[in-house]
Amino acid sequence: MALNFSCCTSLSLHNQVDCIDCAADASVVSAVNEGIGAAMDIVPLRRPWVMISVNDDEDLHFRKAAFDPSDCPLDCSRPCEAVCPANAIKLEEGEFLQGGVINERCYGCGRCLPVCPYDKIKAVTYLRDAAATAELIRRNDIDAIEIHTNGSRQTASFEELWNGLSDSISYLRLVAISFPDLGKSTTMLMNSLFSIMKPNLSCYNLWQLDGRPMSGDIGRGATREALAFAVRLASAEDKPPGFLQLAGGTNAHTINGLKKHGLYQSMSTGTRKEKSSLSTSLIGGIAYGGYARKIVGRILRNMESEHGLSCIEDHPEYLREALEEALALVAPVKCYNDGSPLAPSPLP
Repeated sequence: MALNFSCCTSLSLHNQVDCIDCAADASVVSAVNEGIGAAMDIVPLRRPWVMISVNDDEDLHFRKAAFDPSDCPLDCSRPCEAVCPANAIKLEEGEFLQGGVINERCYGCGRCLPVCPYDKIKAVTYLRDAAATAELIRRNDIDAIEIHTNGSRQTASFEELWNGLSDSISYLRLVAISFPDLGKSTTMLMNSLFSIMKPNLSCYNLWQLDGRPMSGDIGRGATREALAFAVRLASAEDKPPGFLQLAGGTNAHTINGLKKHGLYQSMSTGTRKEKSSLSTSLIGGIAYGGYARKIVGRILRNMESEHGLSCIEDHPEYLREALEEALALVAPVKCYNDGSPLAPSPLP
């Protein structure tokens, strides 16, 4: 399960909102809701929104690595194992290599593809059925949806997906659209998509700027492309309504980058007029994907090494550690440490 710790600063002015992004799968959604409940039993925070992600066409976020380990030479140095940030590749020796990709862990970053010396690893892309997604939304335990589009100027696949979701959109509080940097044609795409959504869009909408997909865990340099994308879009005058959210390469260095470019504004700063223009100018949120996975993955591995396979809610010390790191990550955006009356109670 991939988690996106999304904090929308503009919305937080009123609702102190976080989103947790997950796969559009009923069992995953149930697990996320159960996890939120377990966390709230330990720390008295306002419940975050649950967001599911879908795609309208081929997209880097909707693929998994695949290969037949029996085709791999026994003397392979296995660079795929070493490079995988999710520990999703496990190989064991025997008469031939066994194991392979652990689908539940693989989130499609693609780092294993170029390092295979025998070119054995392929990427398998999958699409989420619109009708199944609409049915899932109607369960009424999902608050938001994120639609990934690959930036094609042909919007027919997006329109087909949107129409397939039909009246289920009315169940949502937020619709987010994630797309790559298309240069000068970016705002043209945004306006085309908004014209498709507008007739039955009755909730908040958000544009997620995917600067450098799935790279936030790499380091400081990964956030540069995301920041460059944000700088250009924040100043664009022809973009449609909606909040702007930064993604793709976001990590602990992103907020400092936003401050450097004059795009950061906390809840406690700025005039009323400045705050009212947030949805059309400054960055309204930050989505932490790969960087959040890195935090959660490290804590889960430590727990597994000490206790074996088990539920994190059965080991509150590890859940507390995960929550503390997550809060430390979003605190500068949500001003938990500035004396704001919206700050949550201290951890017990």
